[in-house]
Amino acid sequence: MRRVSPVLGLAMLMSAGGAASPLRAGDLNDYPTAVRADYVFGCMKANGETRQALERCSCSIDVIASILPYERYVTAETVLSMAQVPGTLGSQFRSTEYAKVAVDELRRAQAEAEVRCF
Repeated sequence: MRRVSPVLGLAMLMSAGGAASPLRAGDLNDYPTAVRADYVFGCMKANGETRQALERCSCSIDVIASILPYERYVTAETVLSMAQVPGTLGSQFRSTEYAKVAVDELRRAQAEAEVRCF
């Protein structure tokens, strides 16, 4: 399984102008297990550490993975993380159109996951 570095993912998004990939995320199972587990752990922390939360959070990452290819997920997560950095560097991740597109894509996938799973 090939893993895309966060910086490379952002660069790919920027060079593509945010254009959608012809591949459909639902055709791939490209999210590493550790990434899915991290998402589920964080989701459970926010939604209660119950069996029901485990099922809903697992469903949620599965829905996100079916909508958003992994490299675009990495890009959005990188943007969200880097946007927390104060100063000029963080500003670049908060204010560019490419960053906004990446985060908006992730937010739409998360909203769909919430509708389907919660």
